[in-house]
Amino acid sequence: MSDPSAARSGSLPVIPPLLAVAMRPLPLLPLQLILSGVLQRILQRNPAIFDRLGEHSRARFGIEPTDLPFSFVVEASPPRLGVVHVLPRDLDARIRTSLASLLALLEGKVDGDALMFSRDLVIEGNVEAILALRNAIDDAQLDLVEELSSLFGPLGRPARRALAMARERVLGASHRHGGF
Repeated sequence: MSDPSAARSGSLPVIPPLLAVAMRPLPLLPLQLILSGVLQRILQRNPAIFDRLGEHSRARFGIEPTDLPFSFVVEASPPRLGVVHVLPRDLDARIRTSLASLLALLEGKVDGDALMFSRDLVIEGNVEAILALRNAIDDAQLDLVEELSSLFGPLGRPARRALAMARERVLGASHRHGGF
């Protein structure tokens, strides 16, 4: 297993601002459908993933990739992953970081505390709810390549290879499951 602090946020790529601007007019519905499929797949493999939230099971989380023109809203009850241009104000907690850092957190490649101290990760709102979400993700040991490639049906194997290569390029060769 790799050391989570090995991939420092400074070494992780960000989406070029010009590309992010070009993505702004794209419709969110296709991304919403893909992410809903991924969430359903995760729930099939880990039906109790949100049980770890306990008293925070009704919390709404906003995830704002700093290098993308859209954000995500995560709800545990009922399970939902939404895509929005602007996060709503009535969220219980917000997470703000680059997309690569977010993926590295989900893959267990970086230490969330180190990202917070370096100000590459900003958490606002109910920190207890964020910690409960972090623990839920850690327990699930998510493999985003596996989850995404499963949506490709008979093309799953080549999709898995392509996604694994992309993950390796963005996050580095070593891979460990984990969370924030």
